[in-house]
Amino acid sequence: MRDRRTDGLRRTLAALLVALLVALGGALAAAAPARAGGAEGGEPARAERHMIAAANPLAAEAGLEVLRAGGGAIDAAIAAQMVLNLVEPQSSGIGGGGFMLYYDAAEGRVVAYDGRETAPGAATPELFLGPDGKPLKFWDAVIGGRSVGAPGLLAMLELAHRSHGRLAWARLFARAIELAETGFAVSPRLNELIGSSRGLDTFPAARAYFLTADGAPRPAGARLANPALAETLRIIASEGAAPFYRGAIAADIVAAARGAGGLLTRDDLAGYRARVREPVCRPYRGWRVCGFGPPSSGGVTTLEILGILESFDLAALAPGSAAAVHLISEASRLAYADRARYLADDDFVAAPVRGLLDRAYLARRAAGIDPERTMGAATAGAPPARGGFLLAPAPGAEQPSTTHLSVVDGAGNAVAMTTSIESAFGSRLMVRGFLLNNQLTDFSFRPEIGGAPVANRVEPLKRPRSSMAPTLVFDRRGRLVLALGSPGGSRIIGYVVKTLIAALDWGLDVQQAVSLPNHVNRNGPVEIEAGTALVDIEAELAARGHEVVRRGLASGLHAVAVTADGLEGAADPRREGVALGD
Repeated sequence: MRDRRTDGLRRTLAALLVALLVALGGALAAAAPARAGGAEGGEPARAERHMIAAANPLAAEAGLEVLRAGGGAIDAAIAAQMVLNLVEPQSSGIGGGGFMLYYDAAEGRVVAYDGRETAPGAATPELFLGPDGKPLKFWDAVIGGRSVGAPGLLAMLELAHRSHGRLAWARLFARAIELAETGFAVSPRLNELIGSSRGLDTFPAARAYFLTADGAPRPAGARLANPALAETLRIIASEGAAPFYRGAIAADIVAAARGAGGLLTRDDLAGYRARVREPVCRPYRGWRVCGFGPPSSGGVTTLEILGILESFDLAALAPGSAAAVHLISEASRLAYADRARYLADDDFVAAPVRGLLDRAYLARRAAGIDPERTMGAATAGAPPARGGFLLAPAPGAEQPSTTHLSVVDGAGNAVAMTTSIESAFGSRLMVRGFLLNNQLTDFSFRPEIGGAPVANRVEPLKRPRSSMAPTLVFDRRGRLVLALGSPGGSRIIGYVVKTLIAALDWGLDVQQAVSLPNHVNRNGPVEIEAGTALVDIEAELAARGHEVVRRGLASGLHAVAVTADGLEGAADPRREGVALGD
């Protein structure tokens, strides 16, 4: 057992070093979106009763209002998500889907709610192949109806609310409806993303809403109302999700998707069902970490990386050091290689989740890591219980436009929820004030490679693989200590892993952990956050054989920690979110 005094000294030194790293990393990459408010990487927000961390101040305020009114974590998450649909429309909304982990404090259990979109019943594995049999160019596949799957977010939220909601369903839509009617100030980030996103002028509804008459992005600070969304939310608040899946709203969704070349039908929407699944949980040192299993790859891949790293004493390494980044990168290579081969919707593919998280298997994977030299591109391993797995490995093409919120209520219940419409502004199709997803482009465009089928190929009613990684952490006694997650496409896993290691191995507070400079390895180059102290270790990483690439890794992490002194919340200083509580 490690000496407690030595352990405390290491944690103190680590905290001092991360403070220096965050200070040096103040000048973020030019590619990072502008911020309006939000945490600046300093002290975490603190509260005694309840707390929410979300990607926009208006959304966090809506969630806090619900908590103050006696609502629970599910209620606050729904209220915040409806406001995010309005103020952060490029990232998530009722036209998309998501994954939620809910911790029921009274029962001491975690419930996983799956609101991932599904492929139309008429979809085939060749959906994204052109007439020449070759994969379409990515953006040709994104923009229009071909990429639209049956949205799942609203069904998921309604299902969770029926089991765990405290306040009336309609009450949770009030703030979003009010803001949609009266308008909200366009944030600098939304303005910048409108200006940098292609295809927003393709369809009349999105063009009229996001662009001025002369085709310029709506300016930052301009008041933008959305009466069409207000009316849509009013219907859903009054009647529930039924009109969205089987009524007039459903008819308009189908008309928009099919009118732009899509396959979605009324039957696809009417037949959609949110699912309750078992979370994937695994011990990590002295904690129990729970994530979301297939059809998301986020939880399994995160746990696999952590399981591999258990073979190394990360606590002895400094945060942001070349030695630490190297080990995390090598473990990530191995886990991403397994992800590419094995993980997909396990209603269609027998994903060997238990084998990938087997302790002996992870120890064997760890044994292949040289602390001084990169292995280069990793290949998938051979986990136990994989059966006759003959599927081909294939990477995904997820885009980094998603959102995450974390909530802990006064009874100790918690939500970690990640939601998305996939690419920024989704398919660019706007219906009744909300954008439709392009989540089908999360499937592999190639249905087979080398004569073997790809696990994540398109199939009718299948859910595309995701990297969303809502995460809950518990201590040795089963007490909740952390709820977190991030947007970021396939980089989500790396952002979440970094934050977990910072909090659990290095003892950083939740804001320090979120603010710590990002680095990701998706079985390729080591991507480091430009404009941060990580650029100082480039030469050391190169000496270990790594290719290093600087990027604007503007994550979007949001977390709430439960400490001996109360609740602490963190919002990513790279974006415009906040953590609020009482």
